[in-house]
Amino acid sequence: MSREIVNTAAAPAAIGTYSQAVKVNNMVFISGQIPLDPESMEVVEGQFKAQAVRVFENLKAVAQASGGSLADAVKLTVYLADLSNFPLLNEVMSDYISEPYPARAAIEVSALPKGVMVEIDAILSLNS
Repeated sequence: MSREIVNTAAAPAAIGTYSQAVKVNNMVFISGQIPLDPESMEVVEGQFKAQAVRVFENLKAVAQASGGSLADAVKLTVYLADLSNFPLLNEVMSDYISEPYPARAAIEVSALPKGVMVEIDAILSLNS
């Protein structure tokens, strides 16, 4: 089993005991991304849509650093502070991921790090 830690300055640095992503053979496990600007490490300004865009930009950067792209996503787990933002999530997601869509779960949670509105993690399957 080949195991590689994926790290990029184009996404927020890990702020705890985790890696941005771990690549095992052709699978990439991307840690949950929140709407942090990778340069300032501050939460982006704006409402849900702005936060969701930043999250997908962060996911995209980690995916690219792993040698893949969001087109390689096979599973997303979405954590929402308010499930009423689900339609906006779909709108933003469609700007980043095309059909065939990955499997996905969307869960409303009581709180997220730094008081953000959305966090998403991903699993990619890279072509060998």
